[in-house]
Amino acid sequence: MSKKKKVDPIPDEFTSYAEAAEFWDKHDTTHYPGKFRTVKVVSEFRNRHYEIPIDGDVAISLQQSARRAGVPLGRLASELLRKELRAAG
Repeated sequence: MSKKKKVDPIPDEFTSYAEAAEFWDKHDTTHYPGKFRTVKVVSEFRNRHYEIPIDGDVAISLQQSARRAGVPLGRLASELLRKELRAAG
């Protein structure tokens, strides 16, 4: 004899992200067929971020230079690398 598991209804609204997270931590979306719809998402990457190892003293110097120039660290690093790459030709 098979028993169907009772499935809690999805609340109409959650009072917070934490409440929604708690609900979905305890429930499985596959138990709610027909409650979700497929959506088309179009997105565009604005920036890509890369992680590269650099020496600690270089990082400190770069941070100090960026602070003095009043520019974000990544922008200064990109500008310096671009300049060096152009010079290397």
